[in-house]
Amino acid sequence: MNKRTAPGRIEREASVVQWLLEKEQPAVRYHALVTLFGRREDDPEVREARSRIPRVGWAAQLLRRQKPKGYWEAREPTNLREWTRFLQFPQFGSTMWPALVLSDLGLSSRDPRIRKAADLFFDYKLRLSSPFNFFTEEVCAVGNLARMLTRFGYGDDRRVQKLYAWMVEDQRENGGWNCAPNEPGTLDCWEALAAFSALPKPKRSRRVESAIERGVEFYLERNLFREGKRYEPWFRFHYPTHYFYDVLVGLDVVTGLGYSDDRRLRPALKVLADKRRPDGTWVLDKVHPDVEGELKRDYEGKEFKPWSLERVGRPSKWITLKALTVLKRTEEAR
Repeated sequence: MNKRTAPGRIEREASVVQWLLEKEQPAVRYHALVTLFGRREDDPEVREARSRIPRVGWAAQLLRRQKPKGYWEAREPTNLREWTRFLQFPQFGSTMWPALVLSDLGLSSRDPRIRKAADLFFDYKLRLSSPFNFFTEEVCAVGNLARMLTRFGYGDDRRVQKLYAWMVEDQRENGGWNCAPNEPGTLDCWEALAAFSALPKPKRSRRVESAIERGVEFYLERNLFREGKRYEPWFRFHYPTHYFYDVLVGLDVVTGLGYSDDRRLRPALKVLADKRRPDGTWVLDKVHPDVEGELKRDYEGKEFKPWSLERVGRPSKWITLKALTVLKRTEEAR
């Protein structure tokens, strides 16, 4: 418990923490033990929680929908070209999207079902000699895939390293990234920094460290949300994040990279504080945050079919976990 917490709030804080530690969602319990309490991976409670992630709760629900060959689509593709499209589209019903969530929740290639899913990406998206690969794709797709495979345990694979090299090369002059060619960086393209944050610090090259420094500065210069006219979707906390940005996404990535004591975070931290409920939790604002905007269809013109792990408008364990993680990092950096 934070020593700075006012006495009148201690009971509320304790209640929220106990809610996050409930065993019905072992992924939340695992991350809370590690990030909020600083428990080691070999701690018995941490090991027990992690072992239950694929068997109980959200991860178990997603894994039950996985096909025996490792994919989530309704049918198996019949050729290479179809496979390369298949794993990413349709959004968000193809293999990329549940696999990303499973990597967030804490699963790794130690689970054979995760190995099967990862092998599909290596076989059909990361063939070094194939024209159908991700090595020069849009940064949102490259960053998501790099982050996912790194968390699954493949960060040292030369094909994954090639994804990181592309993201370094694709960084724009202003320090950000953009999925559109020849355009300056935009806050919407957060996936590269998120992928870099998944790399353990000893594994980061000098070029990656330089890209991180420039990228974080790009976000801090804009207070994580000041880019032109106020964009309301960035103030709607959501999960799964897929490739949509919001203020909490930015706070999690920037503080996760070690930049927790910068004064320019204060406007975003105020947004975070203002969205906290009296009971100490945060709600899931939206499944797909851009409900009024133009982002209702994927690149193939098909309407999005978003899905979530929790109910919209209700207290969210995942959003609350992320918010408390951000606050812990910033408080410890003071």
